[in-house]
Amino acid sequence: ADEMKREPHRFIGRLAGQVMAALFYEPSTRTRLSFEAAMLRLGGQTMGTDNAREFSSAAKGETLEDTIRIVSGYADVIVVRHNEEGAARRAAAVSSVPIINAGDGPGQHPTQALLDLYTIRDELKQIDGVRVAMVGDLANGRTVRSLTYLLSKFKDVKVWFVAPPQVAMRDDLKAHLDEHRVPWIETQDLEAVLPEVDVVYMTRIQKERFADPDAFNAVKGVYRIDQGTLALMRKYAILMHPLPRVDEIAPEVDADPRAAYFRQARNGLHIRMALLDRLLS
Repeated sequence: ADEMKREPHRFIGRLAGQVMAALFYEPSTRTRLSFEAAMLRLGGQTMGTDNAREFSSAAKGETLEDTIRIVSGYADVIVVRHNEEGAARRAAAVSSVPIINAGDGPGQHPTQALLDLYTIRDELKQIDGVRVAMVGDLANGRTVRSLTYLLSKFKDVKVWFVAPPQVAMRDDLKAHLDEHRVPWIETQDLEAVLPEVDVVYMTRIQKERFADPDAFNAVKGVYRIDQGTLALMRKYAILMHPLPRVDEIAPEVDADPRAAYFRQARNGLHIRMALLDRLLS
């Protein structure tokens, strides 16, 4: 990924003649476009469908497994985003080509975690010893789950989970950290945590995961980074966000050099180029 970021021209045409299929059963802008741009920059071709639940054979009742069996005959790799947790694993079980999980409901988002980890290393120059605060909708946020799993593989990492009780981090991930002896703290007090960490990883409250509007309204807007809270952060710390943001980061924060989220999003292109190249070249 470093080489692709520094010298992208060296990799033009590496995947000429290869086809990537994108099956997105949930809305996506950044993830889908960055995968498509990555494949095109490597000389490959893309095909796929937006809103596959409505505009593919799924609307006629076709199972995910049958769709994957068919599409794997057309493409060399399939990128899948699905509303159901575990969907990528189901797809991989029946596919004849590699499956890339681009998000499976509230489960995992592995390629986002890769670009997040890359961003932390790029910005802070190391990952070992990093202190990270995961903030917002941790029950439904697949990005924080995947990133926390990856962080557990590094030395001397410490994690803060900052969320209202209604959307707190699920117990399975806390148990994983305990198993790997990664210290973690759960709190609702964002302002107390900000001076303690190197990375503040903000997430939006995911309205689409709430069946009850009142439950959503009870937690929306509970955490916000603005000039006041930004002043509590360490001078060298970074502010990350998987995007899209709603109201959890004020626009005036964008100009602060610690605001890394747009650099973070750009890193997704190089990480996904590297992943596709590793799978297909």
